[in-house]
Amino acid sequence: MATTYNINDQLAVIKRGADELLIEAELIEKLKKGVPLRIKAGFDPTAPDLHLGHTVLINKLRQFQELGHHVLFLIGDFTGMIGDPTGKSATRPPLTAEQVQENAKSYAAQVFKILKPEQTEVVFNSKWLTELGAAGMLKLAASHTVARMLERDDFTKRFKSNQPIAIHEFMYPLLQGYDSVALKADVELGGTDQKFNLLMGRELQKQAGQPQQCVLTMPLLEGLDGVNKMSKSLGNYIGIAEAPEVIFAKIMSISDELMWRYIELLSFESLETIAKWKAEVLAGANPRNIKVGFAQEIVARFHSQEDAQKALSDFQTRAKGGIPDEVPEISLTIESESIGIAQLLKMAGLVESTSEAIRAIQQGGVKLDSEKIEDKNLQLSKGATVVAQVGKRKFAKISIN
Repeated sequence: MATTYNINDQLAVIKRGADELLIEAELIEKLKKGVPLRIKAGFDPTAPDLHLGHTVLINKLRQFQELGHHVLFLIGDFTGMIGDPTGKSATRPPLTAEQVQENAKSYAAQVFKILKPEQTEVVFNSKWLTELGAAGMLKLAASHTVARMLERDDFTKRFKSNQPIAIHEFMYPLLQGYDSVALKADVELGGTDQKFNLLMGRELQKQAGQPQQCVLTMPLLEGLDGVNKMSKSLGNYIGIAEAPEVIFAKIMSISDELMWRYIELLSFESLETIAKWKAEVLAGANPRNIKVGFAQEIVARFHSQEDAQKALSDFQTRAKGGIPDEVPEISLTIESESIGIAQLLKMAGLVESTSEAIRAIQQGGVKLDSEKIEDKNLQLSKGATVVAQVGKRKFAKISIN
């Protein structure tokens, strides 16, 4: 199959939202051939629950597919048992083969909500790295020096601070680079923190006598706080498997300024449409309306159009201080005749701890049957049924037995 898109149009799509393209002139020469390019991106299956930050890269793969190119979705089942040291201040514990396989299944199930299966080849690097064997590994290790490896910022910091660096960690960039040799990749994508590893692929392809891959780095998406990289551990993430109303509400909570960055990196709308939206906002249109449309797009992508519409209705109900139509029902069994409000919220899963519940009450963030609760020592009797609310998004209909 030949690609028919104009080269300049392809470059505009490819560079949209990207941080750096190396080397553009080489990519143009590859595109001139008019045949589908082999687009590689690697994922170590260490955390199978994807959030929107992960999908920045996957969205770019989808854009390459829209241009007619072939995606190599590499699951690093071999390298995953080493652990990518990028950005880490300590040696990562390796995963077991069973953990890697389980996580890999979860990845595959989630990414096809974005990627086109017919233009995606899911590959596992254990296929060629296992075959490489001890002799092959030694030959690969001989291709670069320790000094070169220490050029990596994270290795340099650990070395200077006398933190241990295990020998096998030096192998990770080499093995990732060798993946590009094995796959004969034309382009490799990665986050800005992966640049060293991506360039390693170019170097090893050159040593192997192959055409060198181009490198496209994508920015690391900021989380809901607009400051730190989106991360589950920081709690500033939007998980693609979260409930539709949660995804919708989280997107609506981001600032109007951050909204444009999310749209640029995550929306499938055209650049022309986004430019039109920006012009409308400059002319006085309410950016909230654009944010609503974007939130619906994301919910529909990972759930359904019906879920997106319902999430909007729920959000509007909550914004007015009401209770959504559908609220999770929870039955709690207690031994005494009553239970404290803080313990109730914890047992219902609306808070992580009683201290968090008390803070929420003190901050005015807890309601029972739409009435704000101010007494942190409030007791609820056995036999009661209440609709509890914590913050704007957490609801539960609780029966006390």
